[in-house]
Amino acid sequence: MQNSSSSSSLMVKQEFFTKWKKGLKIYSAFNKEMTIMERKRAIKLSADVAIASTRSATTQWSRAVVAEVSSSAAGAARIAAEEILGRKLSTERRKAQAGKKIVRRRRKAAARGAVRSSAAAVAKKVVRNRRRVLKRLIPGWKKLDEICLIKETLDYIASLQVQVDVMRHLANAGETLHHQQILL
Repeated sequence: MQNSSSSSSLMVKQEFFTKWKKGLKIYSAFNKEMTIMERKRAIKLSADVAIASTRSATTQWSRAVVAEVSSSAAGAARIAAEEILGRKLSTERRKAQAGKKIVRRRRKAAARGAVRSSAAAVAKKVVRNRRRVLKRLIPGWKKLDEICLIKETLDYIASLQVQVDVMRHLANAGETLHHQQILL
C-alpha cells in the first residue's frame, strides 16, 4: 500500500514538474529580460496552472485556478497556460451572482440583530468564522458547502505539498551544483 502511494505521489510530482518547466520555458522565450517581479509572476502562474492541470479539473479549486487565469492572463502568461493545459482558454468573463450577495447581506443583518448567549451559539460563531477564513484560502470557495470545503481543502493542501516538495528538491539540487562549482 505504501509503495503504490509513494509511486503515485512521484508520478504527480513528475507531471507537475514537466508542466511547470514547460510554462517557464515559454515565459523565458517570450521575454528574455524579465524583471524580478515578472519572473516571480511567471513562476507563480506556471506553478498554479501546472498543479491545477495535474488534477484535470476534478476539483473545484483546480477549475477556479484555470478560470482565474482564463479571465486575467494575457500575452506570455496566456500562451504558457494554454500550453500547460493543452487547450485554448475561454475568453468569457463570468458574471457575478448579485442575487446571492443580497441574500447573504440579509442573513448577516438578521444574525447581528439577534442576541445569543448560549454555548452552542458561541460554538457556531467560532465555526462560522473559521470556515470563512478557510474559504478565503481555497480557490473556488464560493461554490462550496461545508463538506466539499473540507474535501477541497485537503486536496488543495496535498497539491501545494507537491509544489513545495518539487521546489525544495530543485533548490537543494541547485545549491549542491553551486557548491560543486565552487570546489572546482
